[in-house]
Formats: sequence, structure tokens, C-alpha cells
Amino acid sequence: MSDIVPPEVRPKPVVPAKPPHVGAPSPSNPFPPQGLGAGTGGSAPPPPSAIPVMIGSHGVSHAPSHTHSHVGANHGVGNSVSGHGGVGALPQSSLGALPQSAGPQGSAGDGTLLGYIGIDTIIEQMRKKTMKTGFDFNIMVVGHSGLGKSTLLNTLFKSQVSRRSAGWARDEKIPKTVEIKAVSHFIEEGGVKMKLTVVDTPGFGDQINNDNCWEPIGKYINEQYEKFLKEEVNITRKKRIPDTRVHCCLYFISPTGHSLRQLDLEFMKHLSHSVNIIPIIAKADTMTIEERLDFKQRVRKELEMGGVEYYPQKEFDEDMEDKSDNDKIREAMPLAVVGSDKEYQVNGKRVLGRKTAWGVVEVENPNHCEFAQLRDFLIRSHLQDLKEVTHNIHYETYRAKRLHGNGGLHPVAAANDTQESNL
Repeated sequence: MSDIVPPEVRPKPVVPAKPPHVGAPSPSNPFPPQGLGAGTGGSAPPPPSAIPVMIGSHGVSHAPSHTHSHVGANHGVGNSVSGHGGVGALPQSSLGALPQSAGPQGSAGDGTLLGYIGIDTIIEQMRKKTMKTGFDFNIMVVGHSGLGKSTLLNTLFKSQVSRRSAGWARDEKIPKTVEIKAVSHFIEEGGVKMKLTVVDTPGFGDQINNDNCWEPIGKYINEQYEKFLKEEVNITRKKRIPDTRVHCCLYFISPTGHSLRQLDLEFMKHLSHSVNIIPIIAKADTMTIEERLDFKQRVRKELEMGGVEYYPQKEFDEDMEDKSDNDKIREAMPLAVVGSDKEYQVNGKRVLGRKTAWGVVEVENPNHCEFAQLRDFLIRSHLQDLKEVTHNIHYETYRAKRLHGNGGLHPVAAANDTQESNL
């Protein structure tokens, strides 16, 4: 008697449903998956065609690619999976109804779920834990005096986070040598806690001779990497290692409208491989729109010719979506911004801005400056990526170089004490 070869049937994969709801039967799968205890007590088990089976006793089996292939006749026919994974041969109609991706229950197969497990709750678990512990973000500002570094930071975080608000007297003179001042603040928004550390570099670029004035800054960055490395190699490590590594460096470019200074190029060239550098044009309201566009193009060209890499780097794009988003940011670099912590009345609304004789420059108006784009990019879309690039790229580069050089992990001198405040 000749066999009649039925057409190959490939049912659609079953989508697991959360209990107590169970998916409705479909023509390709008349027996929807049932969770444990689903249905009424004493209900009959589904027929063999709805049960994933494994033929033989090794690995994960798939349905035959040709429906006219037969399983050896010396095996018995069974309706359930045995404890050792061996299953008797099934009729062709049963084998043809099996999804090709189905594997044996309890095995590391393709992962077709027969019911709701709860894997999707891991995101909520991570969110709850992060909200309890909070996180750290360390930002450094570099640029010569008078470019509005402190004002811009206060505008970014809508708090008094600049170094002047943490205990410096108004009549105290800003140091004229490159120093490192780190001030920490605890900020909470929507139940999320963040320890924000602002690292200021007063005196940078203010001397007549600015040779190697970036060395104290590079030394501070490496000291934070060394502290983290020492905590990692300890036999008894802390449950949570304090993270003082600089995640982002905002470099303020003077709005000359002509070109970059040699100091700007040298600083970014020396430190671009140690920290995420984001170049910004300060006090952009001192230029017209045409002057601003020309200056931005000239700065981008000079950075490219000087071999300066700034964040986000092209080689760190993980997929096409990241590349598309980051390309838009790279095309806008350097961002031309205006900072202000004063409010003015404009068209019946209170806005942050700088008042001039001919009107008010609105800080958050994208037609006036690119501050809103900087805030969204720095805080709302790339803050976590800045931390990951710091840990996975810059810190790992320092760690590999340090351990390969292996002169022993010598203790590092304590850096400047960090002042803390609560907001």
C-alpha cells in the first residue's frame, strides 16, 4: 500500500500568555498551551500532536524536513515523554504538526515556551534595585575663566551645583594655577537618587605659559582609575565599589568665531583616549547665527585634521539604531550653548534666559541656542552610555596597561577631599 504524502504543515509559533488567560485555539494549533493547573480538574491531557517530543536520546530533535521520512518501526508508539527523553515513533500526522523549533521539555532547546514564566519582570526588578541604591555620575568641566562653566552646570541640573555654591566666599579669588576641585551633591527626582560629582579645573588656560597645563587634569583622571582598580584587586572587596571615575568632560571653547586655540587641540588630543570629551561653544549668543554655523564647521574640520576623537565615537556604535542617533549628534558638534539661572517673563511665561538691550535670549529655545539638545543628549539619552563607555573602554584600557606594566599596585596619594551637599 503506497503512502500518501500530506503537504508539509508549519504552524505559527505559540506565543506564551500570562495566566489566567489562555490563547484561543487556531486551525494550525488546535490545542493551545496550558499553564500548570489550567482548566478544570481531571481534564484530559492534550493529544500527542501538541506535546513536544524528542526522537532518540541525544540533543534536541527537530521535525523531519521531508514528511515522507519514517521513524524506525522497531520503536514503540507512546503518548508521553519518557524520563530519559526517549520517545516512540509517532504517526506522520503527529510529526507533521510539530513546530520545527520545538524541543524536549526541561532541555536547553530552542526556548519555545509552553506558558508564562515571568522573565519580563527582570526589568522591573532592576528598576526597583536601582531606585534603592541610586547611582553615581561624575562630570568634569574644563575651560579658561569667564566662559560660564559654573552657570551652565547650574542650568543643566537646575540646582546650585557649581563650586561657588559649596562654600566659597564671593570675594575669594579664583586660583590662577590649575587645580582640581570636586564637589558632590545628592539629587533626587521621581524617587531616583543620584550622587552628582562636579569636578572643576580653575586656572586652566589662564597663564601666559600654558605648556602641559593638561597634565594635572590627566593625572587626576588616572588617579580615579587607580583607586577603582585597587578596590577591584582586593581580596575582600566592598559590596559596591565607590565610583569616582570621570564619566564625562565638558570642554568649553571660546566663541572667537575664528578657529581653535592650540591649547584646545592639545588638551583634547592628549585626553580623548582617557575620558569622554564633549566639546561645546560657550556663550553662543555673542555670535550671529551665520557666524555660529561657520565656526562650528571650522571647529569640526580642525578636530578631524588634528585626529581628535570626541564622544560619541563612531567605533562604539553598537547597531544601526545607535549609529543613526549618534550621527545626528556628531553632525551637531560642537554644541553652541547659553547658560543662565535667571528667569524672565516672555509672552506670559517664565523662561530661563539672558536679557539684552534688544530682547531675551531664551536658554531652552532651540531657535536661540542648542542647550536643550545638550541636556537631552547628556542626561536623558546618553547618561548610562557615558558610564558604560568609561567602564568598558577607558577604564579597561588603563587597567590592561597597568597590569601589563605590572610594577605592582602601589598606593595612590589621596586626592583632594570632595565636598558633599544635599539638594
